[in-house]
Amino acid sequence: MIFNIITNPLTHQKHAVSKQARSRVGALFMEMGTGKSLTAIILVHLRQKQIGNVVWFAPVSLKQTVRHEILKHTDTPKNQIILFDNKTNMRMIPHDRAWYVIGIESMSQSDRLKLTANAIIRADSMVIVDESTYIKGHRAARTCWITDISKKSRYRLILTGTPLTQGVVDLFAQMRFLSPKILGYSSFYSFARNHLEYSDRFPGMIVAAHNVEWLAAKIQPYVYQVTKNECLDLPQKIYDTYYFSMTWEQRAAYEQAKHKILLDIDSDQFESYTIFRLFTVLQKIVSGYYTESDGKIIDINHNRIQILLHVVDQIPKNEKIIVWAKYIYDLKEIQSGLDAQFGEGSSGLFYGKLNEQARAEVVKEWKDPCGARFFIATPSCAGHGLTLNEACHVIFYNNGFKYSERVQAEDRCHRLGQDRKVLYTDIYCSESIDERIAASLTKKEDIVSSFKRQVDNIKDKGKLKKLIQSL
Repeated sequence: MIFNIITNPLTHQKHAVSKQARSRVGALFMEMGTGKSLTAIILVHLRQKQIGNVVWFAPVSLKQTVRHEILKHTDTPKNQIILFDNKTNMRMIPHDRAWYVIGIESMSQSDRLKLTANAIIRADSMVIVDESTYIKGHRAARTCWITDISKKSRYRLILTGTPLTQGVVDLFAQMRFLSPKILGYSSFYSFARNHLEYSDRFPGMIVAAHNVEWLAAKIQPYVYQVTKNECLDLPQKIYDTYYFSMTWEQRAAYEQAKHKILLDIDSDQFESYTIFRLFTVLQKIVSGYYTESDGKIIDINHNRIQILLHVVDQIPKNEKIIVWAKYIYDLKEIQSGLDAQFGEGSSGLFYGKLNEQARAEVVKEWKDPCGARFFIATPSCAGHGLTLNEACHVIFYNNGFKYSERVQAEDRCHRLGQDRKVLYTDIYCSESIDERIAASLTKKEDIVSSFKRQVDNIKDKGKLKKLIQSL
C-alpha cells in the first residue's frame, strides 16, 4: 500500500508520531478535537512499506467518519477503502485493498463477519481499534474476538480520548490487545489480585485501586496522551466532523423526494422557490423524519441521534454543551435522547415559540453550575445577542442554509471572556444534502443562493435533472 499524506500535522501530532514510531504497538489517548485519526494515519504512512493492509475497528456509527478521515488526509483512492456491513462475507470482499473498516459491535453479532475479518488480518497488517473503550470489558465477546484475531498482526494501535471511564480496571483489556507483555499479566484475575480491591458487601464493585503508579510506569513507553487545552498550538476555534450513513428507509424517502421534483421539471413547474422546498425536505429526511401534505410528521429510522450521543460521551462530564439544530422537531428529539441517557432535566430548549420570560429561564438554568448541562437551540432564534461562554464544546446537529447564521451561532461562546479553546463538532450524513451544505459553508456562501445560480445557468432539462439527482 502506497499513499501520500495531504494534511500538515500540528506540533503535538508530530510529537505523538515521533514517540509511537519507536514501537510496533501503541496507544493514542488524545482528547476529542486533538486529531487522533490523522495521527494514526501518519503512523500508517510511516510504515506503509512494511504494511500490507490496515484493519480499522471502530464503533458501527463511526465507520463513515473513519472513511472520510482517510480520504480527507490522504490521496487514497475511494476503492481502496472497504467498509464492512451486515452482508460482508469472504466471497464478496476483495482481499487486495489497503483499508478495511469494521464495526466493533459487529464482532459479537456475526460469525460470517468474524471469519472474514480473520481472513484479511495477516502478519503484515496494522490493526487499529478506534474508541478502544469499546473493548475495555475483558470478558466481552467482541473484546475476545478482536484481541484473538489481531494477535498475528505485527502492528497494533488503540485510539481513545477517554481511556479510563471506570478507573484502572479499563486498562487491562486495552493493553492486552496491544500486548500482554506490557502489563505482564496472563489473565485479568492476576491483574485484579494486584491492583483492584472489591467490596465485601456488593460483589463485583471495585472500591479501590492499588499500585497505580506502577501501572502508569508500565504503560508509559507505549502511550501518548494529550488534552485539548494542553495543545498550545491549536487555534482558538477547533473543528471536528462525524459522519453517518442513511438507513434504507431514509434512502428510499430521499430518492422519492428528488423524484417528485424531477416531475416538476418535466411539467415546466420548476421555480426558484422549489430549490428551498427540496433542500428542506431532503434535510429533514436525513435528520429522521418528513412532513406529509396534511402536516403529519412521519418518523424514519436514522443514525444521527446515535452519533450525537457518541460525541457527548467523549466530552468530560463536567463540561457544559451547546447543541444547535435547525428544526423544533430536532430539538425535541435531541432533548429526549439526552434526557434518556443523562437524566430528565439535563437539557433546556431555546426556540422561537417560547416567550421572552421562558427563554430567559432556560438560559439562567443552563448558566447555573448546578443546572442543566445541555443548551439545545435553533440558530435562527438563539444565534444573536446571547453570550454563552460557559461552554467550550458546541455540536451542530445539522446546519441552516445561511453562512451568516452559522457564524453567529459559533460566536455565542467565542467572544470576549472566553478563555478556552472552543471545539465545534458537525454531524453530517454521507452522500446527501449535508455534504453540499458543508461545502457551501466552507466557501462562506449560502447554499440556496449558490445552488440557484447553478440552476439559472442551466437551460437543458437533462442537465438540470442530473444536477438534482446529484444531491
